[in-house]
Amino acid sequence: MAAGMTARKLIRQGAALFTREGLAFAHGTDNAEDEAAALVLHTLGIGYDQPDSMLDQPLTTGQCAAVQSLLEARASTRKPAAYLVNEAWFAGLPFYVDERVLVPRSPIAELIEAGFYPWIEPQRVRRVLDLCTGSGCIAVATAFAFPDAEIDAADLSADALDVARINIRRHGVEERVNPVASDVFSGLAGQVYDVIVSNPPYVPAREMEQLAVEFRHEPELGLVAGIDGMDIVVRILQDAAQYLADSGILVVEVGHYRDILTALFPEVPFLWLDFEYGGEGVFLLDAGQLDACRESFNQVARGRLQSRAAAGEA
Repeated sequence: MAAGMTARKLIRQGAALFTREGLAFAHGTDNAEDEAAALVLHTLGIGYDQPDSMLDQPLTTGQCAAVQSLLEARASTRKPAAYLVNEAWFAGLPFYVDERVLVPRSPIAELIEAGFYPWIEPQRVRRVLDLCTGSGCIAVATAFAFPDAEIDAADLSADALDVARINIRRHGVEERVNPVASDVFSGLAGQVYDVIVSNPPYVPAREMEQLAVEFRHEPELGLVAGIDGMDIVVRILQDAAQYLADSGILVVEVGHYRDILTALFPEVPFLWLDFEYGGEGVFLLDAGQLDACRESFNQVARGRLQSRAAAGEA
């Protein structure tokens, strides 16, 4: 045994180390103690549903060494904890992750668990598109929320689709979740969906270097989308109507860059959703609204193309 060392003491040690080193927490936890607890419990195989008394059981020297090594790796590398243990949780499900994909953390999980109710009748959902799928967490969680639906999990990144396939197999939904190589809608011609949901890149390029080191371990392709971060979102808005069923809905996350999007489209009636468990910057539009605003979307998209062309000529 390791001289009275317990999981609880290791969590305290880890939290003190993380605070002292000034780590950032935004990949599943929001404070040093919760981050340390996640790493300690994962390493020791202690589930969150096990009795609190488990935290006070004496540990072996080997157990302590394994935990302390992981805590020190988190502090020295500044990698998100999920990359160190190759696992993240989303909508109550575990997912394999590595540095080919973003760490799952979207508040969209709450919407999936509710079946996107009351904005659509869950029993009518037969086809769903997870656009910019990354690890596939949204697609897989959606497959559990809608057991009769087929889901396309689309991404531009071949690396991301490889990770998505791991998670699709892990959860046994290969027959209903289809990975698709697609640059936004480019690989989805002729498809029609009841729900299109997306957590796309939306970080402005100028802000990338200002992000905490933890974020810079994530693939830049999954984070940055042009000067103002809205390049992909504008493309989604421009084309989504032709891929939605008449009663379909579009759900997109833009995080705390909501003001940038509303400044681009002041006339668009974005419905900004509230979340019981935290999170912000997710909007919803239905098929009718998308169709009615199509000219606005096209006008802004054309203007952005012209601006980029002019900048290139300059």
